Amino acid sequence: MNKDWFATARTLSEALPYLQRYTGAIVVIKFGGHAMGDAAEMASFARDVVLMRQVGVNPVIVHGGGPMINDLLTRLGITSSFVRGKRVTDAATMEVVEMVLSGLVNKRIVQAINDEGGRAVGLSGKDARLITCTPDDPELGFVGRPDDVDPTVLQHLFAGGIIPVIAPLGAGADGQSYNINGDTAAGAIAAALKADRLLLLTDVAGVKDSSGEVITQLSPDEVQELTAQGIIAGGMIPKTETALAAIDGGVRAVVILDGRAPNACLLELFTEHGAGSLIRATAPRTPAHDAGA
Repeated sequence: MNKDWFATARTLSEALPYLQRYTGAIVVIKFGGHAMGDAAEMASFARDVVLMRQVGVNPVIVHGGGPMINDLLTRLGITSSFVRGKRVTDAATMEVVEMVLSGLVNKRIVQAINDEGGRAVGLSGKDARLITCTPDDPELGFVGRPDDVDPTVLQHLFAGGIIPVIAPLGAGADGQSYNINGDTAAGAIAAALKADRLLLLTDVAGVKDSSGEVITQLSPDEVQELTAQGIIAGGMIPKTETALAAIDGGVRAVVILDGRAPNACLLELFTEHGAGSLIRATAPRTPAHDAGA
């Protein structure tokens, strides 16, 4: 018999404790970056999400879509202005953001999951009052900050075996639409659900130390210390800030991992070594990963 068959069977057998550990767990995944623009990687991600649902995990996908928004703004001749390096979302830009996120991008992900045998439903933070926003910074226009998250609709979808795919949009108390940073939206939703895991898929391997090595386990205090030292810098700062806010809001743990790696989510959840950098307030990752934690 082919040795690869035995290896596959052994891998499945070794995954049993982790499959048991995550049965019924809620895992929020922020999906974005390189993988969103590659059909093969999109299909691979969708297959992994369907497998997670098949073994009893309740995955929630929150996605971005910045490159697609930029592309359509350019094609429509809409010029953006910036304040302190951040795009101002005026009324014209907000229309494009909503079309791209709730339409084009959201439905691509939904279709990819359905193509792999799953049952996905696309929605945005505006649906069923999922996310109520307040303006993040008046100078940035219609950029919102989650003020209240009502996950009731997501609980109903879990009960039906359906995978929610969420565009990071919200509405103000007056019904005005707001664009929300994808990581921020994912963190707020994860906190409202008291999720077992928030997985932030990025284009880097995780949080790195001063020598460039990935740190597999950090506490919130260590994150703050590394940030103060300038070791956590640049684009990693908002991701670790999202992680700390999510943990403070009741999420069990947050993992920052490379979404370009094949089967990254499965490696994190269902193998002993995990993937990326795990941030949580409790005891460190054990040799058996944290199958019982």
